[in-house]
Amino acid sequence: MVTKRFVVLAAAATVQSAAVGRRQASSAVPQYFQTTPELFAGPTPTGPAPFLAETNPAPFPSTSFIPNTPLETQVPIVDSPPGGNIFQLHGQLSHYFPNPDGFGVDEFALPPGANITWLNMLSRHGSRYPTTGSGTPTFGSKVQNATGKFNATGELSFLNTWNYTLGKGAEILVPVGKQELFDSGVLHYYQYGHLYPNNGTKIIARSTTQDRMTKSAEYFLAGFFGLQWTQNATLELIIEQNGFNNSLAGYYQCNNSNTNVSATGNTALAQWAAIYLANATARLAPLAPGLNLSVTDVYNMQSTCAYETVGLGYSEFCDLFTYEEWEGYEYSVDINFAGNNAFQSPTGRGVGIGYVQEVLARLNHHLITSPTAQVNVTLDSKPSTFPLNQSLYFDFSHDTNIMSILTAFGFTQFAPLLPATHMVPHDLIVSHLEPFGARLDIQLIEAPAPVAADRSNASAVYLDGPPTTYIHFVLNQRTLPLYKSFPACGTRDDGWCEVGTFLEVQESSLDLSEYEYACFGELLINRFTYDGSADELLGNYSTVPYGDITDGVPL
Repeated sequence: MVTKRFVVLAAAATVQSAAVGRRQASSAVPQYFQTTPELFAGPTPTGPAPFLAETNPAPFPSTSFIPNTPLETQVPIVDSPPGGNIFQLHGQLSHYFPNPDGFGVDEFALPPGANITWLNMLSRHGSRYPTTGSGTPTFGSKVQNATGKFNATGELSFLNTWNYTLGKGAEILVPVGKQELFDSGVLHYYQYGHLYPNNGTKIIARSTTQDRMTKSAEYFLAGFFGLQWTQNATLELIIEQNGFNNSLAGYYQCNNSNTNVSATGNTALAQWAAIYLANATARLAPLAPGLNLSVTDVYNMQSTCAYETVGLGYSEFCDLFTYEEWEGYEYSVDINFAGNNAFQSPTGRGVGIGYVQEVLARLNHHLITSPTAQVNVTLDSKPSTFPLNQSLYFDFSHDTNIMSILTAFGFTQFAPLLPATHMVPHDLIVSHLEPFGARLDIQLIEAPAPVAADRSNASAVYLDGPPTTYIHFVLNQRTLPLYKSFPACGTRDDGWCEVGTFLEVQESSLDLSEYEYACFGELLINRFTYDGSADELLGNYSTVPYGDITDGVPL
């Protein structure tokens, strides 16, 4: 069945590739290395220019003036604790910040004599304008269509003259999103610049054809190498569109991830929003008679705070909510990701498994030459487009895709069920995992001898034994302790794992994802016939309530 689908998709890709070929007939550059003019770029209207010098109300009452940098994030919030920051409670819409709490393990410097020899970075794009058709533009349209039919008072009086302007931009990077990726490139150069050979060769970096994805990669590479980055790297753009295999946007070749069977997170979010926003809705709705504010509208107002902050520098929606209500917003995003993209989703592993197989191929130094999940075999079967001899790999993807990649690896630290009725302590905090500009750094560390699991004694860091190579996962500048998800790695203070052990654990990752069945609902049974074999197709699986699924695959 894999072969049949591969043939159909290959045929579709051939037709579309022919069209691309006609558009670039005058260019000798293959589509996947062409960054301008953009092909398959998605929506690209530019948003309005900010005017923060005029719109910023700072200094706020009873607070000292502190210059913005560049976003205005000093908005006074009711019941905010000392050091509380609502702008780090915006889930996947949070402006990049390093995880302030870590993932349950301390950070350790490399012991003397050990070296980082290999890096695989997977980055999310930078801050952007709202997704077409999402809650923020929906709310903006509601207010616009009600102009003259309501008279808001009190905290909502600004709505009488408010215009939704973010809709003029469509999903492309906002200015601070460009800065996030440039700064990430600079940081990664300071961290890993020594791994670039600087011998005249160029590395291959990979992103997708979507405009914000291409630009994010370019800004990162400019930060890492400088404006002349094209002398050091070639940017490979994988087509992000239906009908094309793309591990950096795995949902395009996972049909069920885009249907109700994988949307129980939406149901859980709605259930939780009705609880945590009950007071806010009762407080705000009477201030705008005629606008008929619902819980959904009030939720969209919270999202508008996040989008206006990164898009315009300041939003009047942010201080409408208490700190506790912002904690509720973060939790709503967490349960939404859990149900739609992680361990409570039947396609949680399936969407991300293609990229996992690519990382394993790099670690094992082999090309991918046969159909494997949503891997683009056309590209991954050639060293010119899927090199195996680099010590630096830079890839760029999306928030939900990276969440599914963590799930496909098997990071069960993020698997515990999050109830939709109340908040509980948990590790799957999306603003800590997938803010704008998030980055997952996978390092290989070569040590001259085994490193002690107990790192408390700096003078006895090495044990007797041969040179040992470790793998180290760093998400948003904090270590992911591999032993918490992979017991075979053994408990270690530094969270590392011997690379051989990690690879053994990952040998079953493709089978565990149940890719074909999870993504297409097509379970094949071989039944004997006169010619020796045949395939029997059983249909799709059914939607189950949020929380019934716990391992990222169908029941």
